[in-house]
Amino acid sequence: MLSWISSILNATYPFQLPQLDYDYKDLEPDIDQETMEIHHLKHHQAYINNLNNGLEKNPEFQTKTLGWLVKNYTQLPEPLSIIVKNHGGGHLNHSLFWKMLSPTHDAPSPKLEEHLNKSFGSVENFVELFNKASLSVFGSGWAWLCIDDQQTLSIMATPNQENPLTKNLTPVLGLDVWEHAYYLKYQNQRTAYIDAFWNIINWEKVEELILFHRK
Repeated sequence: MLSWISSILNATYPFQLPQLDYDYKDLEPDIDQETMEIHHLKHHQAYINNLNNGLEKNPEFQTKTLGWLVKNYTQLPEPLSIIVKNHGGGHLNHSLFWKMLSPTHDAPSPKLEEHLNKSFGSVENFVELFNKASLSVFGSGWAWLCIDDQQTLSIMATPNQENPLTKNLTPVLGLDVWEHAYYLKYQNQRTAYIDAFWNIINWEKVEELILFHRK
C-alpha cells in the first residue's frame, strides 16, 4: 500500500494530529491562513481528542486501525460507536483532505484525464457532477470521488463525518463542505468555495490512489 495512505488508515490509538505538507498560508487566496489554522489546529484536533478519550475507556479496541474503526463502527458498543462515527470519521476525513490539497495549481495528468473521461464522459462533466454533489449536502458533510472493488469511479456525498468506507467504497478525493472549512472567507457562498477548491487539488495524490486501486 502507498506509504502515505497506509500511515493514515493503519494508524492506531493514541491518534495524533498529522503534519501538513505545506504552510497554512500557502493555499491563499483560495483558502485563507486563518481558516487553515483554525480548521487544522482546533477542529481536527478536537476530533482526535474525542476519539482518543472514547478509546481510552475501551482498551479492547485500542489496537484497531483507524480505517477498521471507521468502516466497522456499527460493530462497536455504544457510545463508542457514535464517537467513532463522528470523531473517528472526522479524523480520517480531515487526514485525507489535507493530503488532497496543494498550492502548486497543477492539472490532472493525461492518464488521470483518461480515467475521468472513461467514467464521466469528460473532465468537465466530472467537475459538474462533483460540484452538484458538494452543493447537495444539506448542512454539514462531504463530497467524494470514490473507487470500488471493480475499479469503477463514482461520486457521492455523505452527511456530517461519514466516510465512503462504510459503503465499501474507497475515497480518492474529498471536499469538506462543513461551514467551518470556508465561512471566514466565503461566508454563505459555498459555490465560491467549491470553485476555489479546483485550484488547489493535489492531482498527483488522487492519481496515485486511483492507479493503486486499479492494479
